[in-house]
Amino acid sequence: MKLAELSWPAIQRLAPHTPVVFPIAAMEQHGHHLPVLVDSLLTEEIVQRVETRLTDSILVAPLQWLGNSHHHLEYAGTLSASPRVYLDLLIDLAESVLRHDFRRIVFINGHGGNDVPAKQALFELRQRYRLRTDLLFAMTTYWGLNSQPWLREPSLHQREMGHACEWETSMMMAIAPQLVGSIDSLPVVEPGNPFRPGHRAWITQDRSSPGHIGWPNLATAQKGECLLQVFADDLTAWLERIIAWDGQSWSG
Repeated sequence: MKLAELSWPAIQRLAPHTPVVFPIAAMEQHGHHLPVLVDSLLTEEIVQRVETRLTDSILVAPLQWLGNSHHHLEYAGTLSASPRVYLDLLIDLAESVLRHDFRRIVFINGHGGNDVPAKQALFELRQRYRLRTDLLFAMTTYWGLNSQPWLREPSLHQREMGHACEWETSMMMAIAPQLVGSIDSLPVVEPGNPFRPGHRAWITQDRSSPGHIGWPNLATAQKGECLLQVFADDLTAWLERIIAWDGQSWSG
């Protein structure tokens, strides 16, 4: 079900245990060959595929295109909310449906910069409602469910998401090829090892001059459709666990 297409009485009649899904993405630079709307287009495509399968079991809110993209601000076209502003935005989205007695709040993320703020927003919500044992606050990034698309498409070179990379470029070729520029002369920008397994703070220009990270020159529409199918399959399976939660248990 799509929240935007229902009347308020129809929404009010839904069972309180219906998971409310908030797709969250971004509007930011994606190199020389992709538009700034990539994260939002891909997240919406994957969530739409999932909603079609689970249409009677989940309530999907409109995609939130504004994300936390401050690390891309050196590149024209990037629109970003600062981390605290973004945290409060996500919390208010959740509070809006909690007010109407929905009890399962899910963020589906499609932009790496949203990962930490989204987790923090849910952490703060759980503290705020610490006496409520019937609430479930959950999030995932769509490529973060241990997906292994290379098992279906062995020609995939990358083993993790980059930025405007083989994966994102391939998926864009599958759903909106008219928005993909030439990839033939794009340089490879390897992800590197920024003090792993520790973490190094970074902005995109620390890692990439053109703005992409990965191997966009290897992208194909066939790879893109495989990636979309794998991510939609894994996200569907994860949401089915949210739907099946018994309303009390720690595990799901």
